Amino acid sequence: MTSTDPGPTSPATAEPATATARRFYPQLEGMRAIAAIGVLVTHVAFQTRAVEIPVLGPVLGRLDLAVALFFALSGFLLWRPWVDAAHRGTGHPSVPRYFRHRVVRIWPAYVVVVTLVILLLPEAQGADAQVWLANLTLTQVFVPLTLTAGLTQMWSLSVEIAFYALLPLIGFALLRLRGSRLRARVPALVLLGALSLGWAWVGTSLPVADGVETKNWVFGHLPWFVAGLVLAEIAGVLEREPESGSASGTSGTGRWMAGTIRLSANRPLMLGVLVVAYALACTRIAGPTGLGAVTEIEFATKMVLGALCGYALLAPLVCNDGPFRILTSRVMLALGRWSYGIFIWHVAILAVVFPLFGIVPFSGDTLLVLVITLGLSIGVAAASYAFIEEPARNWLRNRENRRRHRSRHDAADALSSSGPSSSGPSSTADQNTSHAVIDTATSAGS
Repeated sequence: MTSTDPGPTSPATAEPATATARRFYPQLEGMRAIAAIGVLVTHVAFQTRAVEIPVLGPVLGRLDLAVALFFALSGFLLWRPWVDAAHRGTGHPSVPRYFRHRVVRIWPAYVVVVTLVILLLPEAQGADAQVWLANLTLTQVFVPLTLTAGLTQMWSLSVEIAFYALLPLIGFALLRLRGSRLRARVPALVLLGALSLGWAWVGTSLPVADGVETKNWVFGHLPWFVAGLVLAEIAGVLEREPESGSASGTSGTGRWMAGTIRLSANRPLMLGVLVVAYALACTRIAGPTGLGAVTEIEFATKMVLGALCGYALLAPLVCNDGPFRILTSRVMLALGRWSYGIFIWHVAILAVVFPLFGIVPFSGDTLLVLVITLGLSIGVAAASYAFIEEPARNWLRNRENRRRHRSRHDAADALSSSGPSSSGPSSTADQNTSHAVIDTATSAGS
């Protein structure tokens, strides 16, 4: 549900021209597709009562942990610019630019979905102003009785938006942990995730209106995001010290970091962690796999197990060179691009599938409903990407390019008007300096 474009730095922290671009991980696009499909499958399983099948039912029902994978992916991708800045000593990324890209990435397609669902879906029609406002502003987790038919999955997007707002605060809090203090960043983030587990108890003590589930606020799900933040820190070390995962690569990173990298890159080990954590999550210790009351300890346990699942799925993809043929195939890359659309559209499509094909909800036909819902969701998501999401991102990109061009032009004019030009070697040096100043101004304008 996030963009992989981290963007340039802020005016005060523009990175030097020698800085290398952050590595792109195409395999994560394929994993994003798996996360979206996992959420879809668990909703189909619930509404066809497949979750009641012995053994298989809890496995399908607990695919709601695909949300943990989404959150970990968001944490990883959005934290990388902050990790780069810490390693390079360049301040911090541009917060205004970060927010612009988050808004343009999320809201255009989302507003279309909300509007069409509330206007056209029979179960959602008749919504009052409060329902409209809460859903359009993604504040439905704070407003009672505003989770609407066709849009019930958006609670997680509301949490995601809250995390977007929280991430720069975490970044500023860790701003001083650089240089010789870099090693403290991972323990600090792990401590943050551990402390956030207490929200299960803190949230229930808050004086909120009936119908507001405080467990579904960002602080409750922070461990899932922290899994991605920690992985971004590890990836930052690995990208700058590729040998750090070897037995000899302990000089710059420390033995514990080198060991963490080796463990994270160990595919059999991470697979084992995934299987054990997911199996435990399918039991009652993580709460019910369908609707039902969740105790504080069950919720905290689910957060821990979800964080482990998210990390175990992503770490081998980041800490290994591959190949990842399936995840990087054309099909999976396309589904990854459309994953956000699959997520925001599939519940509404699922609600339409039942009456459209004469299927009674909660009466079986799981495979049929799954195939139809998945096919329609992919088609609608592809259209959403082509006609809403990508045009919106292109608009922002073109806008920033124009601003960059104006900044370069203004900087060049200022330099040319500062005095007469000269020739010779000194002139060449001055020109090189001028270009560097212009490039810095260009980055600042974005």
